[in-house]
Amino acid sequence: MNEFELIRTFFARQPVSRADVKTGIGDDAALLRPPHNQCLTVTSDLLVAGVHFFPDVDPVSLGHKALAVNLSDLAAMGAEPAWFLLNLTLPNVDAAWLEKFCQGMFDLAREYNVQLVGGDTSRGPLAIGIEAHGFVPEAMALRRAAAKAGDRIYVTGTLGDAALALRHRREEIRLPERDFAAVAGQLDRPTPRVREGMALRGIAHGAIDISDGLLADLGHILEMSGVGARIFLDRIPVSDVTRRHLAETGWETVLAGGDDYELCFTVPDNNVAALEKLKFACGFHRIGEIEAVPGLRVMDESGKPYYPKATGHNHFAEK
Repeated sequence: MNEFELIRTFFARQPVSRADVKTGIGDDAALLRPPHNQCLTVTSDLLVAGVHFFPDVDPVSLGHKALAVNLSDLAAMGAEPAWFLLNLTLPNVDAAWLEKFCQGMFDLAREYNVQLVGGDTSRGPLAIGIEAHGFVPEAMALRRAAAKAGDRIYVTGTLGDAALALRHRREEIRLPERDFAAVAGQLDRPTPRVREGMALRGIAHGAIDISDGLLADLGHILEMSGVGARIFLDRIPVSDVTRRHLAETGWETVLAGGDDYELCFTVPDNNVAALEKLKFACGFHRIGEIEAVPGLRVMDESGKPYYPKATGHNHFAEK
């Protein structure tokens, strides 16, 4: 099977067809029509076998996650997803693997009405690069640089499950089978908070998705906004499974483990009432406040400073 047969067989026959795509897969470039008075929002992520995922990972889950992590970035901007490009290197053409990979990717694409409009394929070590595009009114975009002193800090969902599952897979800890089954989905098939991000337009100031860990990602908001923050361990939402294993793993799994793909966002007091009217299936919790004094201060359950041993994932940290 050559490259063009591969594209026709696995990627051209996708389930999403949008009216704003004038020319998609099959030409030298896509022709796309962004809506009037909307900003084009663009993001990309690269997943490399052995670095971002285990080489023997379930391909359905891998297809889902490869797209989900990009949709999560759009969600953090309050953007509505529209299109994506896929760049894929494969060691060989494995039809059964590709069928499953496409199943996971296109099932998620269908859910959020996002269309594959192009990309590239090549032979090489397994790696997946996706570039996703969405729309948001310029004045409504959520940005890391928009947090202000006095804002309340919130997160969606719960934190720590994905990192707990990863530590089990790496054999750093041993979870009971039932507990691992309960948290594995958060690692393998995260839910991008697209609808929640769009609902936060006009309500939230600063926002980011939690991919490298709460401390690292909230830290990006603080740095870009020129502010500080205080958060409280006993306010951070965790699942029953993660809470049961806190004594073994410590709070670092929750604070710095990453792969949550929840939203962290800040809201001024005068918008709290509007926020509380929103009905998120995943829920949201207030975990602290933005302060004028720079730095991130973590307080334990007794109100004393907590000094974490890790602050988040660093792609180029020394091994």
